[in-house]
Amino acid sequence: MTTKQTSILERYFYLFMSLLNAVVVVYGFSFTINPNLLHPRVQPPQIVYVHSVVFSAWVLFFILQSALVRSHNVRLHRTLGWVGTGLAVSILVLGYTTSTAVLRLAIQRQLPFPTVPFLFVEVMELVCFAVPFALAIYWRKRPDFHRRLMLIATCALTEAAFGRIPSLPSVFAPAGVDALILLGVIRDIIVERRIHKVYLYALPAMIFLQIIAEYTYVHQSSWWIEIGSYLLR
Repeated sequence: MTTKQTSILERYFYLFMSLLNAVVVVYGFSFTINPNLLHPRVQPPQIVYVHSVVFSAWVLFFILQSALVRSHNVRLHRTLGWVGTGLAVSILVLGYTTSTAVLRLAIQRQLPFPTVPFLFVEVMELVCFAVPFALAIYWRKRPDFHRRLMLIATCALTEAAFGRIPSLPSVFAPAGVDALILLGVIRDIIVERRIHKVYLYALPAMIFLQIIAEYTYVHQSSWWIEIGSYLLR
């Protein structure tokens, strides 16, 4: 790779990744756009729509923040960062309450779906978002840590989008998230000739949690069935 190409990669990578995350989300959820979305036979809980708005706001917010850094408007970026904190907390609260509301509805309608095991997958997705985001706030004065952790947190939210792509078995949706994060690893290798310690710790930890989540879901682990059943009462 030429010096010019490396320079472009260094300057525009995070803005590019914010746009790529948006493309993944739009593409994945585009498969849910059908007549049943506008005129559902079973009306979903209203919180689903609120969650969709907040989730979309986060995707747009990440693009905005990346663009502000790219345009050297760091002061506004830092000011708006606290708006992002509010959005992140909202995503966590709405993510959990929306999941439980939808799964309770599935139980009430006796749908043939492993609702209780799936709740564990949803909870792990939120953990994979919450931990990197919290660390990004903690290291907000360390740009090299902060931007990588924010990228990882945002990538974690794309699992739901990957899970809606028909050609991709849902069990492989976490691999889509990991592939996005691996682009950050590749960027570091090309630009900085090393892998940043954020990726060295965060990516294996995330893969471990994903494996635990998928194992619990597929095998319907008894320890979680008891906990999940209590949460969905």
